[in-house]
Amino acid sequence: MSEEKPTDRSTEAEAAFSPHTSHWGVFSARMRGGDLELRPFPGDPDPNGILWNFPGALRHPARIARPMIRKGWLENGPGPDDRRGCDDFVPVSWDKALDLLGAELARIRDGFGAQAIFGGSYGWASAGRFHHAQSQIHRFLNTACGGYVRSVGSYSAGASQILIPHVVGDHEGLTSRNVSWDQIAAHSEIVLAFGGMALKNAMVAGGSVSRHVERGAMRRAAERGCRFVLVGPLRSDLPDEAGAEWLSCIPGSDTALMLALVHTLVVEGLHDRAFLDSHTHGWPVFERYLLGGADGQPKSAEWAAGITGIAARNIVGLARRLHGRRALIVVSHSLQRARHGEQPVWMGMVLAAALGQIGLPGCGYGYGLGAIASYGRRCNAVPIPAFPQGRNGVSDFIPVARIADMLLSPGAPYRFNGETRTYPHVRLVYWAGGNPFHHHQDLNRLRRAFARLDTLVVHELAWTATARHADVVLPCTMTLEREDIGAASNDPLLVPMHPVVPPHGEARDDHAIFADLAQRLGAREAFTEGRSVRQWLEHLYEPTRAGLAAKGMSAPSFAEFWASEGILMPQQPDDGGYLRAFRDDPAANPLPTPTGRLQIWSDTIAGFGEPDCPGHPAWLGQPYATDDAAPLVLVANQPRTRLHSQLDFGGHSLASKHRGREVAAMNPADAAPRGISEGDIIRLFNDRGACLAGATLTDGVRPGVVQLATGAWYDPADPAGEKPLCVHGNPNVLTRDIGSSALAQGCTGQLTTIEVERFDAALPPIRAFDPPVPSSRRPGSGSVGRDG
Repeated sequence: MSEEKPTDRSTEAEAAFSPHTSHWGVFSARMRGGDLELRPFPGDPDPNGILWNFPGALRHPARIARPMIRKGWLENGPGPDDRRGCDDFVPVSWDKALDLLGAELARIRDGFGAQAIFGGSYGWASAGRFHHAQSQIHRFLNTACGGYVRSVGSYSAGASQILIPHVVGDHEGLTSRNVSWDQIAAHSEIVLAFGGMALKNAMVAGGSVSRHVERGAMRRAAERGCRFVLVGPLRSDLPDEAGAEWLSCIPGSDTALMLALVHTLVVEGLHDRAFLDSHTHGWPVFERYLLGGADGQPKSAEWAAGITGIAARNIVGLARRLHGRRALIVVSHSLQRARHGEQPVWMGMVLAAALGQIGLPGCGYGYGLGAIASYGRRCNAVPIPAFPQGRNGVSDFIPVARIADMLLSPGAPYRFNGETRTYPHVRLVYWAGGNPFHHHQDLNRLRRAFARLDTLVVHELAWTATARHADVVLPCTMTLEREDIGAASNDPLLVPMHPVVPPHGEARDDHAIFADLAQRLGAREAFTEGRSVRQWLEHLYEPTRAGLAAKGMSAPSFAEFWASEGILMPQQPDDGGYLRAFRDDPAANPLPTPTGRLQIWSDTIAGFGEPDCPGHPAWLGQPYATDDAAPLVLVANQPRTRLHSQLDFGGHSLASKHRGREVAAMNPADAAPRGISEGDIIRLFNDRGACLAGATLTDGVRPGVVQLATGAWYDPADPAGEKPLCVHGNPNVLTRDIGSSALAQGCTGQLTTIEVERFDAALPPIRAFDPPVPSSRRPGSGSVGRDG
């Protein structure tokens, strides 16, 4: 790509590689001859190709160059407006944009209180710890507005984050300090992976990641003789290196299969009764349900065969193979991103408990293992930098996936974690570092929800669909355009992130934007504490330096750290965490649960009285209902060429598309009767919406299933339409916006039902990455869309 040389660097400086990092890998970069050159971290055994989205994205036309105000909001003032998402934008100066926004924030704060402001900003943002967008915006809202309505939980693990504290204890400890990849490579004999451990998921982390170790660990385990068994509708959810056996099951049926495995163990006397007696609570109640005493239906292999699509003899055989071996039960995040998503997470623990191996090296229960690169690794033994957010003066919150419910139904009651709560009346949403038009479900419903607001403010580096729906759009820098410190709690390398290029256009970093905005609200000093960016970096580095010194280790000064390629931090031992200690001595090391044990039965959850989440794990039926109009199950999983929707316009992501559109995979047995061939453009649809995608045919997808990755930028052919066709392939026009249960209200975007047909009409142009243009230049007047 072409790019002007930075004006503040010499030719010699330009030729040097600068250290940097991202959620998908540590690297170094330089500009040379107008091109961005990258080098993956030399210590990474399996570098991530997502790095190669940077060169094409750096100065892409989708980048936002200056502040923009939506025309309707500028002319008519704040208020609900159905034109969001299809209105014109007016460029303005930074002073005007910040003056207008400062006045609007003051109007909301002073007239309705801070509880009328939602500080959304859910998303991965940057691997840098200072320019972490969520921390910046939350600190700003706390210091300048008195607080904000926040969200709790995540779209990735919304159901498990609420359930696990009730039944196992610490969610973070279960995922991040339990069974490690080193343990699997050395000890595991059989790994039963419900939903798999796809490398595309483990290639990214919730911070920096210096070494991608998952592929190598599975290869070493398989070479030693460990057997991997994948349960799921997609064969690609374990890598070739694992040499996995694939049990192709009907999506959403995992809980039924787990129940049948435990049933087989029990009726054949293969379960570990001593472990169940000493380390669990409520087994007798659950066993009665399992054997049919509670409802007259034994949860046998024969019963599960019709639900799962797996033959009863194979279920029985698998249960027998698990007995007496070092067995690890893995349950992926994907299983709980569905209706009744709490059940497979809970039931996976019960299966592992029945085998009696929870807490042993490489054995037991590995919830979420492989979901991100942060899991299955050792934790750092010194603190990493963290930007302080201050105190939030607003106590109200919502589960993260219930934002459309909140905006559409202010004042309405809802159930969450045993409480009846009320949705606040939010009038202004401020978003920085996220893209709800990627991660939310039923996007047409979300469009209607955003139309109810007085004001939507977005900081963005590019014209995402969220930015297109905003009233105030403030251009922010890309990570390569600013300095920071890269770190993660489960990665030992602390990285000085040097800027590689100047900011694009008039873009500013979030901290500079909030500092100037805070000044207009009389809070600049409270927000900045009088520090420059470099002074903040030095301040945030100090706890890490002091932690190193306290351990008698080399503790470089900030100047020494900044001049280095990065420094290694000490890590905690790979000791199995709190579950190992609990196994070894449950009396001395009780779990943080009501009984101090693994809760197979939870009096607390039972006491909530939620029909969709009873007091023990149970089969509550398929999380979707197929019918003649929507006979196929859509699996909307994570993409392999980008992190969620980030840098979808980068070269690595674009190369994975077909005729510019996202690719949907389906089995030839489903394609043939629909007249669909390899490479056709297809229309996926249901009663919520429709999208176009390129078709690829493979026997690696179970018959009756279609797989379409999330993250293609929402691109409606008719933005003002009731249910516009997304021509780019965003599956969230099809997914359901309902909670996993009244317990957790987690996201249910993994599975839905659809129909598919070949699209034979003229192909609509793709405009997802084109900047908004005035209405006079839209179709018929020289717009710049591509036709694929």
